[in-house]
Amino acid sequence: MTSLSPESSPLSSPQASPPSSLSRIRVGSAPDSWGVWFPDDPRQVPWQRFLDEVSGSGYEWIELGPYGYLPTDPAVLREETARRGLTVSAGTVFTGLHRGPDVWESTWAHVSDNAALTQTMGAEHLVVIPAFWRDDKTGDVLEDSTLTPAQWRDLTTQTERLAHEVRERYGLKIVVHPHADTHIDSEENVTRFLDSTDSSLVSLCLDTGHYAYCGGDSVKLIETYGERIGYLHLKQVDPRILAEVRAEEVPFGPAVARGVMCEPPSGVPALEPVLAAAQRLDVDLFAIVEQDMYPCLPDKPLPIAQRTRAFLRSCGA
Repeated sequence: MTSLSPESSPLSSPQASPPSSLSRIRVGSAPDSWGVWFPDDPRQVPWQRFLDEVSGSGYEWIELGPYGYLPTDPAVLREETARRGLTVSAGTVFTGLHRGPDVWESTWAHVSDNAALTQTMGAEHLVVIPAFWRDDKTGDVLEDSTLTPAQWRDLTTQTERLAHEVRERYGLKIVVHPHADTHIDSEENVTRFLDSTDSSLVSLCLDTGHYAYCGGDSVKLIETYGERIGYLHLKQVDPRILAEVRAEEVPFGPAVARGVMCEPPSGVPALEPVLAAAQRLDVDLFAIVEQDMYPCLPDKPLPIAQRTRAFLRSCGA
């Protein structure tokens, strides 16, 4: 575990200024920033519109989003992205590996399709999102919010197995995404997960919004576990709405519908010190903008995306 001293990290406070150029940070966006959570949903914009607008907002990198939203035929997807000047940074998979070896086959069937498309599109990362303990649409409680010691062992060992198989078969690196309403959420659970997994296999996709939603400090995590940070999702939360939904124990899906995830730079955490801390790691990192907005009006995402890209340019990214 790499730990940077306060003396070696003068930009750790939110008031500090970022470097003039974040040369190791590659900024992109994702279907999530267009209100896309599912492969097919009538409340989501068509995939063609997403590609047109994300390119028109000044982004060059995108994630695939939920498998089946964008075309799964590699030839079609390559043509559609190339003519808009877009390149894929990662695919995304959903897993429930704490449930043990019995779910391996069904998990792998989902992962292998995603991994094959991700590899074919030239990306190197697969974002792994743990299973929700309550439904993201209905808020129904699906299982206990706390894992048993046996479930923690299954989660860590099965994640290492997944990382090994994905690397060996597809040449991809998995980056596990701490997420609200999952078992990898708070600082306590994120650090427990990192301390219990092989650093040569398992890295983290640090989502700044989800981590703040669950009470974590992104800069502290980057400075403490720098070698485990393999990917970033840039996101902010509205502290006023966050306080309300936490007090009322509102599930994540309805919290998003209330606007808990907000447009930067109006929320927390401040992204300038996060990006500065990531730059100091001196490795190439994707920083993919994600502003959860499901559901949202179809004309809402584009101006937000344009303003967000301009804001990140002002930060040096």
